[in-house]
Amino acid sequence: MILSRLAPLGALALLACAASSATARTTPRTTGLTLDRVVGLMRHGVRAPLDGEVPKGTRTAKPWPRWTTPESELTPHGAEALMAEARADRARWIAQGLLPATGCPVEGAVRIATNTSSRTIASGEAYARGLAPQCPVAVAHLPIGQVDPRFEPLRARATRFDAAAAVADINRFTGGMDALVARHRPALRLLDSVLGCGDAKGCDPAGPARLTPSADGHGINLSGPIRTASGTAQVLLLQYAEGLSPSVGGVPVDGAMLARLGGIHAALFDVYSRSPYMAAHQSAAFGRHMLDALTAPQGARVDMLVGHDTNVTALAALLGFDLVAPGYATNDAAPGGAILIQRWHDRQGRAFVTLAYRTQSPEQIRGHAANVSVKPVQVRGCPVAAPCPLDRFVTLMRERLAPLAR
Repeated sequence: MILSRLAPLGALALLACAASSATARTTPRTTGLTLDRVVGLMRHGVRAPLDGEVPKGTRTAKPWPRWTTPESELTPHGAEALMAEARADRARWIAQGLLPATGCPVEGAVRIATNTSSRTIASGEAYARGLAPQCPVAVAHLPIGQVDPRFEPLRARATRFDAAAAVADINRFTGGMDALVARHRPALRLLDSVLGCGDAKGCDPAGPARLTPSADGHGINLSGPIRTASGTAQVLLLQYAEGLSPSVGGVPVDGAMLARLGGIHAALFDVYSRSPYMAAHQSAAFGRHMLDALTAPQGARVDMLVGHDTNVTALAALLGFDLVAPGYATNDAAPGGAILIQRWHDRQGRAFVTLAYRTQSPEQIRGHAANVSVKPVQVRGCPVAAPCPLDRFVTLMRERLAPLAR
């Protein structure tokens, strides 16, 4: 996850204006249409825990499993899962005529760009190896550690971000931090049972729930149970997907348990990326990249951005759908999961788009499965269960993006 460095490291019934809606229940009909381009945004694959992701004061009945991969890095197991997803994408796109069945794609047909952390770069490289085996597909990125505004717009000050306005909108979206914590109290209690620390006061060192503008006005500061427990819940999922022991001494952990605990991690995105204000600003730069890739006369056939869970959740919120995938809590972005914008044309040359969310479940990642889940999603403002005219989609998406700073 990448949040604003200015900030230390789900929801009421939403008003009609809030950026959320249901996943499409039926697949849009594409009979008679030809797929000519896919523009995607993907989260990096399974990584080792971040420093401090499990707060240092967190107590468990027995020690956490040991990772052999360095802190925050993509694991070899995570790379294998990304390659499996890429091979599934490749097979699907070959069947749809987007990629050649043999040989390498022509130069420029596949474009992959990543954020500048080592885990996103390695994820892009693993995806490239699976999508175009033994082919010279470059993975573009800025120098490691440099702030890329496409993926980290708050850090880069890429928009005219108003922290006070952001806090007000997040509180409207969630009902306030106390209400957000109250909605997730059962999952927080469940997490204490899983950690098994034996303390009636809880196992995570959480203080009062507070959301405030950062001192310089360019970020937001969250504290309290959601902030501390979200990372702990995510580490439990990552170690399960990695194939490590899923238990730390309390209640045994299985896939169903992880999906329940994942709601705590998803709640973090209700703060950082899913309110209308945050979605507009978090998506402002990569959203324009995706629109340009979708509409350029000579664009790549596959244009994939590889970033973080905050990016993927922001785009879903901007377009008005929930991230729903087997094995995950709603709006808890899957490692390696991708939102795919698929462009089609009919015999008259008219262009349309459909969207899908492609994932592997934690069990599939853990077990080296080859299959993936590809679920159609419904863009708010587009026809239901029918392809969306490209010009309509572009207008809807562009109107929802925050202006870039000049």
